[in-house]
Amino acid sequence: MASEYHRGEMDISEQTATYNIFMLLTKWGSLAIAALLVLLVLWFCTPAGFLTSLGVTLAMTVIGVFVLRDKPDAAH
Repeated sequence: MASEYHRGEMDISEQTATYNIFMLLTKWGSLAIAALLVLLVLWFCTPAGFLTSLGVTLAMTVIGVFVLRDKPDAAH
C-alpha cells in the first residue's frame, strides 16, 4: 500500500500562523498575569498601599513591554 505523503511538500502556513499566535498570546498574557499579581500582592499583602502598588505595576509593565516587544531580525 503506497503512501500519499511526501516529505517537504505539505503547506505549513496555517500551522506556522497558529504557532505564532499562540506564542504571542502566551507572551503578552504572561505579562498581564504577572502585572495583576504584583498589583494585588503589593496592595493587599503589604503596607505599601494602592498608589505605590500601581506605580510598581506600571513600571513593571513598561519594562516588560520593552523587553517582550518584537525585535527586527539580525542581518547575517
